[in-house]
Amino acid sequence: MTPLPKKLALEPCDARDETNRFPASDDRAAEQLIRVVDPATGTLWGFVVVDDTRRGPGLGGIRMAPDVTLGEVRRLARAMTLKNSAANLPFGGGKAGIVCDPVMMAMNPGMKRDLIGIYAEALFAIEDYIPAPDMGTDETDIQQIYEYFSNRLGTCQHLRGGASRPPDKGGIPIDEWGLTAHSLFAAVRTVEELEPEFKLKGARVVIQGYGNVGSVTASKLSDVGAVITGASDIHGALWHSRGLDVEALNSVRRQPGGLSNYSGKVEKRFGPDQIDWLLEAPCDILVPAARPDAITARNADRIQCRKIFQGANTPSNKMTEYYLQNRRSIVSYSDFIVNVGGVMGCAVELKMTMDGSYRERVLAQGKDGKTYTDQLIYNTVSSNIRTLMDRLCDSKDSDRIFREEAQQLAEERLEQPGDIWL
Repeated sequence: MTPLPKKLALEPCDARDETNRFPASDDRAAEQLIRVVDPATGTLWGFVVVDDTRRGPGLGGIRMAPDVTLGEVRRLARAMTLKNSAANLPFGGGKAGIVCDPVMMAMNPGMKRDLIGIYAEALFAIEDYIPAPDMGTDETDIQQIYEYFSNRLGTCQHLRGGASRPPDKGGIPIDEWGLTAHSLFAAVRTVEELEPEFKLKGARVVIQGYGNVGSVTASKLSDVGAVITGASDIHGALWHSRGLDVEALNSVRRQPGGLSNYSGKVEKRFGPDQIDWLLEAPCDILVPAARPDAITARNADRIQCRKIFQGANTPSNKMTEYYLQNRRSIVSYSDFIVNVGGVMGCAVELKMTMDGSYRERVLAQGKDGKTYTDQLIYNTVSSNIRTLMDRLCDSKDSDRIFREEAQQLAEERLEQPGDIWL
């Protein structure tokens, strides 16, 4: 493993996207594209992208992965712009990536703390980016960044250092409360209310990426009668047509080897090199909740679900979703509409930090703020789903897909900044 540098430096990236050979004239470039490097050796350690700050500073997570790229971070930052705008949050879109193996860091907490420390020092120079947890990082890492910023700013009351900190530090625990899963659940229940032929009871569900989001989504859907027939993590994939034992899945998912330790009945078990095969399993609801580009032209013809609810950010692209909806009658509900629970929890935490009266109002509905936050997430997602489905029904464009309508809604709100709490 590459030794940690003594410090990290920021370098502006070339704004050109080498994968976009002939960009359209209306393509809006990200406001800041930044490489994070070791100034002594030039070794690349990460990226930061601030996509759009028309609604406010860019809010988005720090992803840690050995293969994270500028293109991935750039796409995720754009998704955060749309997500925050669609939810009427007073924040823009941003994202960061650390080029490092999170498994190795988990085995050496001291080294991870050192890495987060020098990363925080570098991030302090970017005034328009608010970090949060993402794959490979957690609330402890964000608290460390927050404390560093507090020391530099001379106050603990600020927006700069991050959100989704530990509850005993005044934060909202996104994963512990299952907020992203709660927004997915809100989306599924709302679609059920709007479409009489779509019922959750007895619905077969496949979840790709059985982590903090996927596992809680499985529990919530199982509690209302859905049957979890498929689940996967980085160690393998499981499928059983009559349903997997959700409690057993949840009990083994954090063990070394994850879902490979599941001892319940299965009809098919795929190894790490065949995890993506699970996406092709027959089901009513497919929840991709792992890395980007899980569903592409490579497997779109083999997808056998009725509906897709995007638990991950950018798990597919517009062209694939167009084909699925208009040629295969499979609607894919966009990430920036249905998985907003995590960032909404971050927004509540940030406002509570800066506004004492708002904090009192939130806590009055429940001492920890969960009741208020859950209700806010559910109402926001449900309202957006209803609005978008109404607009699609009224559209004269018969082949217009959900993502196109959702993106238009988000972009309209970018031009009319508002605040969900007003």
